[in-house]
Amino acid sequence: MPHTYLFIHQNFPGQFVHIAAALAAAGHRVVALGIAGRNVPGVQYLRYEPARAPGGAPVRGDLTAKLARAEGCASAMLALKAQGLQPDVIVAHPGWGEALFCKDVWPQARLVVFAEFYYTVDGSDYAFDPEFQADTPAARMRLRLKNTALLHALAAADAAYAPTQWQKSQVPAEFQHKVQVIFDGIDTQLVKPAAGVSVRLKRDNLMLSRADEVITFVNRNLEPYRGFHSFMRALPDMLACRPRAHVLIVGRDGVSYGSRPRGGGSWKDAMLREVGAGLPMDRVHFLGPLPYAQYLQVLQISTCHVYLTYPFVLSWSCLESMSAGNVVVGSDTAPVREVIEDGRNGLLTPFFDTKAMAARVADVLAAPGDHAALSAAARATVQARYDLKTVCLPQLLRFIADQ
Repeated sequence: MPHTYLFIHQNFPGQFVHIAAALAAAGHRVVALGIAGRNVPGVQYLRYEPARAPGGAPVRGDLTAKLARAEGCASAMLALKAQGLQPDVIVAHPGWGEALFCKDVWPQARLVVFAEFYYTVDGSDYAFDPEFQADTPAARMRLRLKNTALLHALAAADAAYAPTQWQKSQVPAEFQHKVQVIFDGIDTQLVKPAAGVSVRLKRDNLMLSRADEVITFVNRNLEPYRGFHSFMRALPDMLACRPRAHVLIVGRDGVSYGSRPRGGGSWKDAMLREVGAGLPMDRVHFLGPLPYAQYLQVLQISTCHVYLTYPFVLSWSCLESMSAGNVVVGSDTAPVREVIEDGRNGLLTPFFDTKAMAARVADVLAAPGDHAALSAAARATVQARYDLKTVCLPQLLRFIADQ
């Protein structure tokens, strides 16, 4: 029997891309609300405008912005209700506030929330990197308010899901019984090792392939939350040890998490000012954001992929690099440890120890054949636990159907 599903994500489809498309393909009516984003086949996508947000003191600024989105989203939901929409299930990302009033508009709808990240003071991203964030009363107050929208969503939700066990563990104990662990999924038939792939770097008229020593590093935005500063500080030693190695860095110059450098500008500029004099820049290649197919080619020629993160959400690029058959040197932080077992399917390194990081990467480059078992085990891990078509999407479809 066909049902009606409403997805809410400020940058739709985000994490809902596969499940929304699958439900639409199965003959269900699927509607989506968002501020920005793109269309998904079979999904009726509607944009909404956040309400006008009043100014707020720094402590309450984040909450004020989320309330503005919640009010704007509620107005859009009320308009849809007036047109006759009655969703059976609402699936919402509550991180930006949009899920706050779902049950007030449609009390009878089942509400499923994506519990991506609950902020905590201990053992998480908060004050993990004292270089950029101090533990102060004002910072703790901001953090407490940051969880307000998610707490309301968890209280109202009929069910929730999180991508990793560690991300679930951050949710307050009284709500954990509602949370299942289901990752978004990696298309391992698309993201796989490929012989004969090469990448041309126009700036240097250079062609690189698996025959070369290639270090890769990928962020959506190059920033400290994803270890860009630690990676850049390790680069001089890495490249000094391996005088034929090239490094390919993929990502924008903006900020997804945290803040910009003191004095403004990008983190790329800031780190080049700090370590650029010690780098052979003819072997350091900033590629910016890439189309997905080109990004996959970068992973497919990688000899060693470096993935670093604060204790925070797990990036798709970590699992995609493993699925592509890379030897991954990952930060010894949660939730990376949930995916990479040191010496079995990858290598772990302390987030801030740039000397140790450089040594691990140099070891891989010096003897890639000795590390082939790690790359095979990395791909096998993703196929067994995170494959989109055989594991994650079926899990998510069953989970949503149970609502």
